[in-house]
Amino acid sequence: MTPDTFRQQIAALTLRIAGRPLDAALDAWLNAECGPESAVYRELHASCQAGVAEGWLCQREGGGIRYGRIFKPADDLHGFSVDVVDMADIAGPHHVHPEGEIDLVMPVEGEARFDGRPAGWLVMPPGSAYRPTVSQGRALVLYLLPNGRIDFTKESA
Repeated sequence: MTPDTFRQQIAALTLRIAGRPLDAALDAWLNAECGPESAVYRELHASCQAGVAEGWLCQREGGGIRYGRIFKPADDLHGFSVDVVDMADIAGPHHVHPEGEIDLVMPVEGEARFDGRPAGWLVMPPGSAYRPTVSQGRALVLYLLPNGRIDFTKESA
């Protein structure tokens, strides 16, 4: 696995979702078409695990969370940036999604949940805000951010 191969996987996915509203319909579509039983999910999960093990994903650490932006927004990624975090039974920093966020939840230990959601996709609409929380184990979470937009706040809840 290489970052270039990973980028190609992401580009193939973002081609399928480019221009769609970040809403409940996209959440349902992603979980139906690219959910945990799909080849897309299995390939992305394997790539993220390999990237963490090989050291090219989640290169930074802070507050008990490993994280990193692997790709900035680009035309081949249809304007999305790509971040991956490695979290275990922890809440991350509060932030706002000005243009929304698409999350791929990939449990790696226990029955990990991300904001209460099991393995699969979670679409956060534009303007949503929260403290990302992994409970019941450890998970890798892939974030697709339109135009790379994320605004961290000083809120604690």
